[in-house]
Amino acid sequence: MAFFKEFKEFAVKGNVVDLAIAVVLGAAFGKIVTELTGSLVMPLISLILGKSSINDIAFTIRNTIFPIGHFFQAIIDFILIALVLFIIIRAMNKLNRKRELKADEVKPPEYTLSEKLLMEIRDSLKRG
Repeated sequence: MAFFKEFKEFAVKGNVVDLAIAVVLGAAFGKIVTELTGSLVMPLISLILGKSSINDIAFTIRNTIFPIGHFFQAIIDFILIALVLFIIIRAMNKLNRKRELKADEVKPPEYTLSEKLLMEIRDSLKRG
């Protein structure tokens, strides 16, 4: 029973749940990017290269065909995913910096006990 209790504590921790959500969203985002490259980017590249499809790009060595079009599509998928993630993380970092700056402005400085006592002495000396 202790094993199951420990497993339950592990499985419902915030980090594990957040990670699971991130994996699911990442998989869905990967499908979107794959469709974007397959439907828009690759046809444009094929049009520029004069091929009917990016998958038709290949080279031959001694009767062996190396279809590198799929590899090119995977590279473009990776670049697009990395670019979008970079843009999202950059925007999140900017927002976090703005929040930190606002929090620093609003927050009064914390005084130590000795500083508070010295301020009280100063104020009482000013009063007379």
